[in-house]
Amino acid sequence: QVQLVESGGGLVQAGGSLRLSCAASGDTACISTMGWYRQVPGKERELVARIPSSGNIYYTDSVKGRFTISRDKPKNTLYLQMNSLKPEDTAVYYCKAAGALCVKDEGYWGQGTQVTVSS
Repeated sequence: QVQLVESGGGLVQAGGSLRLSCAASGDTACISTMGWYRQVPGKERELVARIPSSGNIYYTDSVKGRFTISRDKPKNTLYLQMNSLKPEDTAVYYCKAAGALCVKDEGYWGQGTQVTVSS
């Protein structure tokens, strides 16, 4: 099993920055892809950014040029640097980890961290 713990959320003014972290523990050797998702009440959870063990990084269009996803494999930690934040970025942000060798085919989720951007 894999455990994920997010941190770094909070309240920030529009135009500000936040850095989210996601610490992975447990069977981290099975992880190939990690990503950040976000969800607002009444809407489906959406993919924000995804980083594979190798290959291209994906960003949803609305965050391109503002958000940067990165991964420190020795520390088993995923990051999301969020700059030029907008009120529409307000959401609960979730970390996800998955891999073909992991016990759970559907992957693992963290508990989420709230990001609130005030106008």
